[in-house]
Amino acid sequence: MANLKPTLSPDLVAALKRLRLGRIAETLPERLILAEKQDMAVEDLLLLILSDEISRRDSSAAERRASDGKLDTKMRFELFDKTAKVSFNKKMLNELASLRFIETHRHAVILGPVGVGKTFIATALGHVACQHGYTVKFIRADVMLRTLKQSRFDNSRDEVMMGLISVDLLILDDFVVEAMTKEESKDVYQLFLERTGSASTIITSNRDTSEWLAMFDDMLLAQSAVDRFKNNAYDLVMEGESYRPKLKPKLDTVDTPPPPPARKVKVSPRSAARRRR
Repeated sequence: MANLKPTLSPDLVAALKRLRLGRIAETLPERLILAEKQDMAVEDLLLLILSDEISRRDSSAAERRASDGKLDTKMRFELFDKTAKVSFNKKMLNELASLRFIETHRHAVILGPVGVGKTFIATALGHVACQHGYTVKFIRADVMLRTLKQSRFDNSRDEVMMGLISVDLLILDDFVVEAMTKEESKDVYQLFLERTGSASTIITSNRDTSEWLAMFDDMLLAQSAVDRFKNNAYDLVMEGESYRPKLKPKLDTVDTPPPPPARKVKVSPRSAARRRR
């Protein structure tokens, strides 16, 4: 006869919640059954229960870091479509996924034509970093430069730049799509200067690093910034067909009726402002 699932007393559940261990109650009955079947020592059972809680907290913290860093939840390595006709150096990707480049304050440049999955790989590396305790920020290069430009009008530039400098891993997407102004060139120079040797940056770009110089307004700043960055960076070159069709939304293959229309979620102005930062 199967073991009945133990029922936790209300007092025990209340005590767990008071100690902010309320989620232990979700798995504790199963752990008690397992302990009984395996004749587990009390110390081993306690370690198992606390290990569950540590895993839950680590997972929640990683999800929070990924959310704060604006990482797309659909762009994770386990969700990458292996049938995509895209080629890259897998040994180099494995090296980046080890996160040693973050530990040693190195950078990474992911190069390739439009649509081969550069953003996906960069974001997936960001998720791995979040899972291992690093802070991450994902931002498109044009958005970053526009934010820095706007920050000059309300004297918040130092605060914005500090947010870009202080994060463990900055993912700068679609770098140098178009030529930069003099002020933008200065911003990128400062960013590269401040982060090189003290933090790590992943840059995705359709342009080879040899083409970056021409996109700066000031050649002297360009030479200093680009030379400093690229000689401290790993290169991952991606080639092949566009990966974006793999991300295209599809209908479910199961013939089920569609769900009712979803109502727009209301967001307070303050929350919306935080998301735009």
